[in-house]
Amino acid sequence: MICVLCALAAGLITAFAYSFRSRSTKSFIVTLAMLPAVVSVVIMLVNGNIGAGVATAGAFSLVRFRSAQGSAKEITMLFLAMGSGLVFGMGFLLYGFIYTILLCAVFMILNITGIGEGRLKALQKTLTITVPENLDFDGVFEPVLDKFTETHTMTQVKTTNMGSMFRLKYDVTLKDLSKSKELLDEIRIRNGNLEVMLGDYTPAVGEL
Repeated sequence: MICVLCALAAGLITAFAYSFRSRSTKSFIVTLAMLPAVVSVVIMLVNGNIGAGVATAGAFSLVRFRSAQGSAKEITMLFLAMGSGLVFGMGFLLYGFIYTILLCAVFMILNITGIGEGRLKALQKTLTITVPENLDFDGVFEPVLDKFTETHTMTQVKTTNMGSMFRLKYDVTLKDLSKSKELLDEIRIRNGNLEVMLGDYTPAVGEL
């Protein structure tokens, strides 16, 4: 019981650390809080018993996770919670708290410092251009993008407005953020003054 209670305390610490300045869902926070205790119980049950270990592995293999793929940060915190559960399940209570508090502190410090959110991230944008269906858009916008961006990649083409228009999506890295309006104006000249949108770049949920 002492091991389980300590694992629950470590889970609450992990859940608090993840929710600090990070977007999170209630279900994921509850998972982080409970996972160390669950893992610690499993480790205590199979400790030294090969048959129980094989049976437990078979039981876990029947569980199929149907949730969406998580981000790299979520996967890291899940491994952190599982690691603390392993330590507490083996009875190393002091080591478990040192491990949990140290890694959660590092996680919170990295969130506070905003590492990886420097000037380059501010220049990374998502550009969406709407074009009429009678416009052959291949090569039309490349001269403008070459002029105003360091890199640009078309990531999506889809029809809109019941097929009367196309919507092009680019991931771009701007050369100069102050020239965003000039970029949009030159694109509007080429797409017949239809909708153009320049927004912050948002990676896919499962992107590592």
